[in-house]
Amino acid sequence: MIQIKRAALLTLFISAALFSYGQDYHSQFRTLAEKKDTAGQYSLLKKWETAKPKDPEMFIGWYNYYVHKSMNEFVSLEKTQKDDQSLELHDTGTGKTVGYMNDNIRYAEKYLSKGFAYIDKGIQLYPDRLDMRFGKIYILGQSENFPGFAKCIKEAIGRSAAIKNKWMWEEGNALVDPEKYFLDAIQGYQMTLYNSGNEQLPLMREVAETTLKYYPNHVESLSDIAITYLIGGDYDKALPFLLKAEHIDPKDPIVLNNIAEAYSRKKDNTNAIIYYQKMIKYGTPDDKAYAEDKIKKMK
Repeated sequence: MIQIKRAALLTLFISAALFSYGQDYHSQFRTLAEKKDTAGQYSLLKKWETAKPKDPEMFIGWYNYYVHKSMNEFVSLEKTQKDDQSLELHDTGTGKTVGYMNDNIRYAEKYLSKGFAYIDKGIQLYPDRLDMRFGKIYILGQSENFPGFAKCIKEAIGRSAAIKNKWMWEEGNALVDPEKYFLDAIQGYQMTLYNSGNEQLPLMREVAETTLKYYPNHVESLSDIAITYLIGGDYDKALPFLLKAEHIDPKDPIVLNNIAEAYSRKKDNTNAIIYYQKMIKYGTPDDKAYAEDKIKKMK
């Protein structure tokens, strides 16, 4: 049971409510977005850009407009269930599940690139607006542009360190507890990479390494790097990161579990049992039951 420290995932939806808009145009744009009046949105945004060419909310408005325009929904037959809205298909003879009908979104590059051009201009002018950066990162992940996704995350990490986490959010408002908010979001993005298959593990490691460059005691990133090595079967490289994470937070049951797992895969049952026992001591009831079962099987 290899795990990643799960932080609260940052949930961003590209909609009229994703960003707030410039005070003069806010209500107009929201009304048009709710009505799905794309022609009206385009006309308003052109006027907005002429009147306030450096308004940060205007760049966000254009970004949302083009992201929406790029989105094409379709249904596909897949082996795995995407979410609880998926339609489960059964074999008429055996009754066994044979697949799922999942809703998906395809992004048209010609429109998406225009949206990115606007949000990039906004980020260039207002580099400390985290909502702009996270809005871009979210869609890069949703469109499965994982190299771009990881690149933008690493750029945000470097900027966060440079400004000492003094991020601004929509309409220039300061974030409350910005360092925690930022690092929790980064961990959520790591989950996106982790859940996207082993081919994304190198990118996951790059993001963790960048985080540790500026936040050397970030337990979740130490664990993330270790997991990329554990999955690759390089247990001796994983353990130093995990043992450092334990030194920082000796009661973290996920770290303790991953240390036990590393020793178990090395066939070092003595040390594996020691760490499963620590997991029993500090973990939840579910952690305790899992660790007890692992120890029982080893013995």
